[in-house]
Amino acid sequence: MISFPNISPEIFSITILGMEVALRWYALAYIIGLILGWRIAVLAANRPALWRDNLSPIEAVQVEDLLTWVIVGVILGGRLGYVFFYQPLYFLYHPLEIVMIWQGGMAFHGGLAGVCVAAFLFFRRNLVPYDSGADLLALAAPAGLLLGRVANFINAELWGRPTDVPWGVIFPGEAAQACGQIAGLCARHPSQLYEAVLEGLLLGGLLLFLAFRKNALKKPGLITGIFFAGYGIARSIVELVRQPDAQFQSAENPLGYVYEISGMGITMGQILSLPMIVAGLFLISRARRRSIS
Repeated sequence: MISFPNISPEIFSITILGMEVALRWYALAYIIGLILGWRIAVLAANRPALWRDNLSPIEAVQVEDLLTWVIVGVILGGRLGYVFFYQPLYFLYHPLEIVMIWQGGMAFHGGLAGVCVAAFLFFRRNLVPYDSGADLLALAAPAGLLLGRVANFINAELWGRPTDVPWGVIFPGEAAQACGQIAGLCARHPSQLYEAVLEGLLLGGLLLFLAFRKNALKKPGLITGIFFAGYGIARSIVELVRQPDAQFQSAENPLGYVYEISGMGITMGQILSLPMIVAGLFLISRARRRSIS
């Protein structure tokens, strides 16, 4: 077992006009992730030879405007996704808390939906080809996923299920140590780091390799398809060892399955990832067919 490192969720805090303002690792991860994604997108946009017919689908200066739309989509979609996917009844009776994003509560799948809507509107307004524009965003996304999951680990949140593997982490807090029949300190899977490696490092590295070394951007929709399918598969795998959300867990349903039949179940994370896998496989197949024809 590994003891959780003594890292504060806050990098620093200052008091301004009687109000305490803090910079958290999670916020810094969002900021750096967006900057890295922006630089990757600019790098790809500045290389016409990477794209179909040697024509970049977007000007580098437009990427900054696209970034603004993406930020709005991430925040609105991520928050609304958390509200509707994970705690709809709670927010039905506490609607004013929906805007209190500083208290936590964001959902990746909701953020993804928000980005898709924002990007669609931006692409239509600026006459950017949808498939190639989506490829640009998919290429940039894993950097944010990597840093975001590391920040989840630093915040000691979204940890995994109890385990006796040598790399199990003893997360602090009463909830993390509530492990049923386990006596003494309870170690859990560092599922945040599993996701950081699978969704951020490995998937991101694969997409960059395919885009910059294997001309994958010349097949519009291929990078997006690989990102969708890759994320969906990685998330579904990690869900097998990730602690379920409290609202789905009970004494009768300790594994937090949303649906269960004959001992086999599926979590909310897996349900939301399934459409991504299907959409990703469709986009991959379509991109390959178009390249042949």
